[in-house]
Amino acid sequence: MRMPLIAGNWKMNGSLTLVEEFGRAFAGGSLPVNVEVALMVPFPFLGAASQALGETAVTVGAQTLSDRPSGAFTGEVSGAMLRECGARLVLVGHSERRALFGEDDAAVLARVKAALHEGVTPVLCVGETLEEREAGCTEAVVLGQLEAVFEALDPAEHSRLIVAYEPVWAIGTGRTATPEQAQAVHAALRERLARHDETLAAGMRLLYGGSMKADNAAELLAQPDIDGGLVGGASLKVDDFLAICQSAG
Repeated sequence: MRMPLIAGNWKMNGSLTLVEEFGRAFAGGSLPVNVEVALMVPFPFLGAASQALGETAVTVGAQTLSDRPSGAFTGEVSGAMLRECGARLVLVGHSERRALFGEDDAAVLARVKAALHEGVTPVLCVGETLEEREAGCTEAVVLGQLEAVFEALDPAEHSRLIVAYEPVWAIGTGRTATPEQAQAVHAALRERLARHDETLAAGMRLLYGGSMKADNAAELLAQPDIDGGLVGGASLKVDDFLAICQSAG
């Protein structure tokens, strides 16, 4: 059985006060024991989140990393720095990084390798735009982004990744893929992974990341190939995020 993972992506939001609020809320054993929970917080909050959540089962993660281990790269943060600050997961290839910061498949691959080298688990994000979906290119785009990474890694590295499908047209727009639409893409991803290794495909956690909320999480998470969620805005509200986590239990 694949343990569900609910990962909250705060993006460039939140505060130290909110970090402490989550720490208090989750310290009382309110989270389901059969669900892994993570918060991907902005860089300045990593240390505080590691401390505030240290007595809980919540994993701390980051939202991106440099592809370089160190050097004269002002403003960048390395995988080793993330690990030292307590991050165990890191998003790689989020659609906003691809669209706003020009990260192409080669840049995404380099960051995946950097994370793996430092023992930080990459959450590889893949997804299509509305134009690509309407053109009937969803699978070609999503599977192409997947293969750009998996074909370049050693087979032993494949199982160290988590994959998140996030339809770009459903991020921050209020639109959500129907459970059937999301399941179809997740099934295609799992089928493609099986070409690499059937055991890998059976064990790989595939997350859905397009406007998952407390009122639609249960239906999405009930799909056979959806193993959790990459949650945006709802992860900034303790009650909403907790409700999503409980839906996965």
